[in-house]
Amino acid sequence: MNILKRGFLLIIFISVSAMGFSQVLPVWNDSLNNVVQNDWLVKPVDVKSGVFKSADGRDLILYNGLVKRTFRITPNLACTDYRNLRTGRQLIRAVSEEARIRINGKEYAVGGLHGQKEKAYLMKDWAGHFTAGAGDFCYTGYSVKPVEPFIKWDSSRFWAMNRTGGRGTAVSFFFSPEDDALRGLQVTVKYELYDGIPLIVKSVSLVNRGKRVLKIERLVSEVLAMAEEESAIGKDGPITTPKGLYIESNYAFNNAMSYPYSDQTTHWTTDSTYTSQVSYWLKNPCKLEVYPAEVTGIDMLPGDTLNSVRTHELLMDGYDREMRGLAVRKMYRVVAPWVTANPIFMHLVSRNDEQVMTAIDQCAATGYEALIISFGSHLRMEDTSRVNLQRWKAIADYAHGKGIRIGCYSLFSSRSISPEDDVIDPKTGKPNAHAFFEKAPCFGSRWGLWYRDNIKNFFIKTGFDIWENDGPYPGDLCASTTHPGHKNVDDSQWRQMNIQKELYHWLNERGVYINSPDWYFLDGSHKIAMGYKEVNFKLPRENQKILNRQNIFDGTWEKTPSMGWGFVPLTEYGGGGPESVIEPLSEHLKDYEQLMVQYYGAGIQACYRGPRLYDTEETKQMVASVISWYKKYRQILNSDIIHLRRADGRDWDGFLHVNPSLKEKGLIMMFNPTKEKVERTVKIPLYYSGLSETASVREKEGRPVVYKLNRDYTIDLTFTLEAEGYTWFVME
Repeated sequence: MNILKRGFLLIIFISVSAMGFSQVLPVWNDSLNNVVQNDWLVKPVDVKSGVFKSADGRDLILYNGLVKRTFRITPNLACTDYRNLRTGRQLIRAVSEEARIRINGKEYAVGGLHGQKEKAYLMKDWAGHFTAGAGDFCYTGYSVKPVEPFIKWDSSRFWAMNRTGGRGTAVSFFFSPEDDALRGLQVTVKYELYDGIPLIVKSVSLVNRGKRVLKIERLVSEVLAMAEEESAIGKDGPITTPKGLYIESNYAFNNAMSYPYSDQTTHWTTDSTYTSQVSYWLKNPCKLEVYPAEVTGIDMLPGDTLNSVRTHELLMDGYDREMRGLAVRKMYRVVAPWVTANPIFMHLVSRNDEQVMTAIDQCAATGYEALIISFGSHLRMEDTSRVNLQRWKAIADYAHGKGIRIGCYSLFSSRSISPEDDVIDPKTGKPNAHAFFEKAPCFGSRWGLWYRDNIKNFFIKTGFDIWENDGPYPGDLCASTTHPGHKNVDDSQWRQMNIQKELYHWLNERGVYINSPDWYFLDGSHKIAMGYKEVNFKLPRENQKILNRQNIFDGTWEKTPSMGWGFVPLTEYGGGGPESVIEPLSEHLKDYEQLMVQYYGAGIQACYRGPRLYDTEETKQMVASVISWYKKYRQILNSDIIHLRRADGRDWDGFLHVNPSLKEKGLIMMFNPTKEKVERTVKIPLYYSGLSETASVREKEGRPVVYKLNRDYTIDLTFTLEAEGYTWFVME
């Protein structure tokens, strides 16, 4: 196991035996606390992740130069140190259990130590006096392995920034119950520590090797007594939750197009045992627990396995919004590399096969890479007839022969199937009274399971490459007791989510690209909407251009460019007059071009929705030219966005792409929405570009000018923008 830079430390090995594994671990040395000096968001960290053992054998330490997490392993296992090594910040103030499980009405702690009286801080020597709890799950051993890909993604079909995920070290801690009623239930708590990023992914797995059915009423997979950041004596008013950790799990939904509003598992609670806190009524939200609140009863039969949500814990170095967003975007690239795939696609509205063939030809002629047959078209995925499948296979074969990938649209939610198959309201017992989208089928119903199997069959039989799904549902509960995919309301959300996750994983393993309606990135979706209001596409094109740039600016704080899609109504979308659409294309070339440039300039694919990409040779050349420019700068345009100025229609607006690992360290896009030419001198922040002394800057393909960076890593850039025009600058 390569833990450190060569020659840095003479490693002493200890041989241990854990759950049948014979493993060798290096001994911890405190000098490792200060190995990394550089900013990991700018310069790669050349320290490998690993697991150490303390010299006295009582502690195990997870470490990668950026984060250190220490576990006392006797007389039970508990986390005693969780530290950001770049800032020196201690994240926890007290020991907690590793997990908590409610089984058949009784609650059990997994690991944990007792005896800490002062809960505001944890002295190093206190752990030696702690004791194990009675009747809980006790630590029995561990194993260490390399991190394995969560999804075996076939990355061969589409362009992507990252084709493989991050590397790292995984340690699994094993626990057995003391309660005879749980005999045979094995619990594993797993930590995955990644190289080069202060990220730990935690999960818990239960295996029922006993002879009894166990009802899991709640599985809390993470418990942390966090050091608070704010105190207030009074009992009224919110107190800020700790911000040293960014928490995200793979159990998120509600159609918000943003994780914080989609989160279903992060719970900040108070801690009544922390009696020395400033809050007189002990109301400080300083205890983190992770669990899906609506999952209240999962039956584990003998032989069953239950895997918890996967909690991503990303340590933050500060409070700056841009820095925090960059860290989150880096996390996605490491743990979910499929989100970096970003094919250039058209959104076709078709009435017949001939229109599909024509659109395929136009995509091939202009440099597009994919065609998605949009909603409102003549493709019907639910037609399982042999004739229909053969028809679309022939069209897919034609597209592939032209070098074009092809995709399709499918509606799940927002419709009723039947009283027997729709979600049943837990309160009224009636269908479609509780669904998020007013009405929706249950994924665990007979129709829902048929739908899943039919989607798989369609992709197997036709060879299609992209699935744009409107649904599955965003967490609907279902009180049916006759649906084969779940037992009742207690497990309905969990079972439906697992059906969906399995389908997404299956599609990824076959290289199918997924446009999904919600925050399912960590389970295999590739792209969602950037965030927009549909009725805005009825507005005049002048409005749309500015609104789209606002959506781009607002939607890329935590999403990479490849994770969101925009929209361009080539033809009417939900109303609006001739001033709201691009057709006839040749009559609105200026607007068509700018809409393309501002989306591709952000690295964002838009749904160019209509029957064609061009109508004249001049239009064809414009489209091909923009695509050629995008492909030339594709790497930097798909890199992180630094937000410069939000569009407001009053002055210039723009954003900056940065990537320290490329020749082009930065690329600025600037727009002028006003009716007058403007000349401005603006400070451009280049810290995250990796440039530190000078920057060679050229406007478009012009001659470069060398700028000396200011002490704050900025340059003073002077530029001119024509009325209603745009420009771009490359930095090397």
